[in-house]
Amino acid sequence: MAVSDLLLETQGLHFCFGKRPILHDIGLQVPPGSIYGFLGPNGAGKSTTMRLLLGLLRPAAGTVQLFGHDLARHQVALLSRVGALIENPSLYGHLTGRENVEATRRLRGLPAHRTTEVLALVGLSNSGGRLVKEYSLGMRQRLGLALALLPDPDLLLLDEPTNGLDPNGIMEMRGLLLRLRQEHGKTILLSSHLISEIEKVATHVGVIQQGRLVFQGSLAALQHRQADQTWLVLDTASADTCRNLLPQLLSGALLTGPGTLRLPFSTPDQVATLAQALVAAGQPIYGLRQEQPSLEDTFLQLTETSTAL
Repeated sequence: MAVSDLLLETQGLHFCFGKRPILHDIGLQVPPGSIYGFLGPNGAGKSTTMRLLLGLLRPAAGTVQLFGHDLARHQVALLSRVGALIENPSLYGHLTGRENVEATRRLRGLPAHRTTEVLALVGLSNSGGRLVKEYSLGMRQRLGLALALLPDPDLLLLDEPTNGLDPNGIMEMRGLLLRLRQEHGKTILLSSHLISEIEKVATHVGVIQQGRLVFQGSLAALQHRQADQTWLVLDTASADTCRNLLPQLLSGALLTGPGTLRLPFSTPDQVATLAQALVAAGQPIYGLRQEQPSLEDTFLQLTETSTAL
């Protein structure tokens, strides 16, 4: 992808805490109009990367490009086009939701109509008059997102926005993010350690582990990795007996249980041949099926492989 096509790009981004390296050669590529899922286990370097993107930390090496310009040289102008929600939003519990938004709007010198607009956008119009200390965690997160949306930013940086939310709160946040992209044209960089949530909203994915980017591409590209990892799973009475009786067919099979074998799937003929051989050998077939890893399996494999390296 050409640099001019990217809304956000980092090149050779390194960061150290003292002498301890935290990030190694991070090269993010976030296209405009995307929801970019920034995935990784806790402690992998997601939050540190987000802080570098906002100029809150200074990299040891490398650059951050926002809207085609160097963040280090044009920080104030570029960040005026960015909204961010990092960890828990800073809110005044003794004020109402509307008063919280109004305080930030006035400080930033934004038009008065933005308060009503962002409260409506995050679904808090009817709750704007309530004290924030009475808000649920999900409502607080949406109010924090309203603050991030006040300047009508082109890019949103959201660090674990569903963390700690109940299922209803997660669904509300998910629907809100989709609407922001589809109806309001926002580009969103969304960090999370939950692939199950990211796959419901993301168009693009980056996977970080131990400070290194181990995968980056479209969600479709990540899903395509699964097509090359199809397994044939056999459920029978004794897996060891089947392997001993049919060494040519099952010598390379993995034992995943006393009566379960898993081997790479090749063709439909492989299934028919194995079934016939098992029947001829007098071995029961309780199940014979194709199985692909879930996206969560693929994510775990990426991060575990990186750890092993």
